[in-house]
Amino acid sequence: MSRVAKNPVAVPSGVVVAMDANEISIKGPLGALKQRLTADVKVVQEGNALKCAAANNSKQADAMSGTMRALVANMVHGVSQGFERKLTLVGVGYRAQAAGDTLNLTLGYSHPVAYVMPEGVQVATPSQTEIVLKGADKQRVGQVAAEIRAFREPEPYKGKGVRYSDEVVIMKETKKK
Repeated sequence: MSRVAKNPVAVPSGVVVAMDANEISIKGPLGALKQRLTADVKVVQEGNALKCAAANNSKQADAMSGTMRALVANMVHGVSQGFERKLTLVGVGYRAQAAGDTLNLTLGYSHPVAYVMPEGVQVATPSQTEIVLKGADKQRVGQVAAEIRAFREPEPYKGKGVRYSDEVVIMKETKKK
């Protein structure tokens, strides 16, 4: 059995878990998330904990039990506490401004970039060079952060661009004559 799947997922108070044959849905104060279950994994609720176990002895079932446990743990954490991703803009004139569900970016192009936030992801700009993304779905928050970063990735010579706040950009030395 997977070592990850051996650990039960604690369900905090205020979080409701509903399961049927092929889907698990988790509702909490920050939203509701659903995940399809595979036939290789059994998810059982015992008190205030969810346990994932392989349905058979195959390698696929063993691997999927750990994966499913991680997905369920992320869902529980997301609906109870939420996920947050911070981005930083580095460069002269690079600015970000949140307006409702739209993020307006000035990234040195001849045109401004307007990014519409998908459902379930909120954006805030504490300063002109900081972007904070929040949401219940870890995958969606990470995907939105990656799409925003892709508008102007950090370049290795001056370090200009959109980067994660904890990202380290390795700078290259300029060409010498």
